[in-house]
Parts: sequence; structure tokens; C-alpha cells
Amino acid sequence: MSNEGIFDLLLVENNPHDAELILHAFRKSNIVNPVFVAEDGQEALDFIFRCGIHAGRQEEKLPRAVLLDLKLPKASGLDVLKAIKSDERTKSIPVIILTSSGEDSDIKAAYELGANSYVVKPVEFNAFIGALRNLGFYWLFLNESPH
Repeated sequence: MSNEGIFDLLLVENNPHDAELILHAFRKSNIVNPVFVAEDGQEALDFIFRCGIHAGRQEEKLPRAVLLDLKLPKASGLDVLKAIKSDERTKSIPVIILTSSGEDSDIKAAYELGANSYVVKPVEFNAFIGALRNLGFYWLFLNESPH
């Protein structure tokens, strides 16, 4: 995807198959909002804070929400979450953890760092599609964010 333009959603997912399933679920649910996909934690941080490989990105508008996996290379999902929630410019961005981990320690750590929601990826395809349709609809259309 291009680095230019406004992205309503930042998807941080290092598994290309899962990322494509998520994007497919959005399309199937008629959620056509622009999504930027970051393949690791460092790219997500660079995108949000416009540094590193995204230093030249002109658009200053932040994503309306972040879908964040926990198990990521270069910077963990918890590191990304901590950076987002501890910065005045970004702390109001809703961060939805979307991960395969249902471990109590991961859930607790995510909420302690400020996660807005924690969703364990369903294994069954139709359940996965339904969960993503509901997530996208809620966070992109129903939820009111500060401007």
C-alpha cells in the first residue's frame, strides 16, 4: 500500500495470510475504509509517529483505530501499545488487540497498558469473518473519537 493518503485503520499483522483474511472480511462486510498494513511492530511505530521508513509521510491525520497483533517481530504488540498510549498525540487512538493469544497474562498486560479491547482470533473461518465485521463496524462507524 502507498504511504500517502488518509488511513482510517492501521492493521499491524505479521502473518500475511491473517492480514489478507482480515482485509477480505472487511470487504465482504462492505467496510471499504482505507487500511494501512504494517508487517511488524517497528513499522507500526514508524507509521504512527512518522519516523524511520515513514519519516517522509506528509499526512498528519492519525488512524481512527489500530488493530494490533501481540506476537510481532522487531517490536512486540505490547511495546507498540505502550508507545501509543504513553504519547499525548496518540493516546486517544483506540487500540484493539487482535491476537491468537488467550493467555491471561497477555490480556492483563494489554489492558494495563491501555488497550481498548482484546479479541482472540477465532479459528473457524465464518466466526473470524463475523468477529471482524463487528469490530470494523463498531470502531469505524459507531464509536465516537475525539477530533
